Amino acid sequence: MAARLFGLKAVIVVPFGNSREKNCSMQAQGVELIEHGSDFQESLEFAWALADERGFAMVDSFHERLVMGTATYALEFFKETPPPLDVVFIPIGLGSSVCGAAAARNALGLGTRIVGVVAAASPFYARSFAQRSVVEAPATTRIADGLACRIPNRAALEEIWANVSRIIEVSENEIASAMRAYYQDTHNVAEGAAAAALAAAIQESANLKGKRVGIVLTGGNVDASVFAECGFLRKRISIPERSRS
Repeated sequence: MAARLFGLKAVIVVPFGNSREKNCSMQAQGVELIEHGSDFQESLEFAWALADERGFAMVDSFHERLVMGTATYALEFFKETPPPLDVVFIPIGLGSSVCGAAAARNALGLGTRIVGVVAAASPFYARSFAQRSVVEAPATTRIADGLACRIPNRAALEEIWANVSRIIEVSENEIASAMRAYYQDTHNVAEGAAAAALAAAIQESANLKGKRVGIVLTGGNVDASVFAECGFLRKRISIPERSRS
C-alpha cells in the first residue's frame, strides 16, 4: 500500500503455498506478486537475486526500517502498561519484532524480561540461541507460516543473544489451541505465528503466578481453511444427537 501511495512499483516474492487470501490482498494493492520456492528461505534468496537483477531496492524481513516500525508498537506497549511488565512473550519470525521490542525496552530503562517464541516445527532460532551460533533447521510448521524460516538473520541473532532471556518452542497443537482461545475469549482472529506468544504463556502459566505478563499478538493473516482446521468450524456446526429430532 505504501508503494502504491508513493507511486512506486512493488514486487513481492512469496513461496508456493503461501496464504491465498494474503496473496489476493497484496495483488489488490497493485503489487507484482511472484511465487517462488518451497519455503520462506528460498523466496528470500530469490528476492535478493531478483532485486539485484532489476536494480530494485530490497526490503527484507529484517530491514532496519521494519525493526524501527516494530519498536514503535513496543514503545506504546511498554509505556501504557504501568507498573512495568515482568515478562513479555514475543514470536520470532526473522527477528524484527523481538529486536524492536528489545530496543524500546532498553530505551525506557525497563527490567522486563523478553522471552522469544518459535514453532517447535521451525526451531532455527531456538537452536541458534542455545548453541550461540547460526544453526539452520527444517521449517515444517503448517499452521505458523510466519515463523517458518530455516536460517536465522545474523544481525538479529546478535541482538537476540544480547537482549532475550530465553526462547520457548510451542507445538502445532498448542498454537491451534491459542488461536481458538483468542477467538472464543476475545473475538480476535490470530494467525498461527501471532498466537504463538499466547501458546508459550499458557505453557509457562505455572511459573507466571503473581507476575505481570505481556503477550504480543502480531497479526490475523490466516486463511479460512486453516482457521477451520483448528477446530472452529467443526465446533460451531456440530449438533448433539438428542437435538436432531
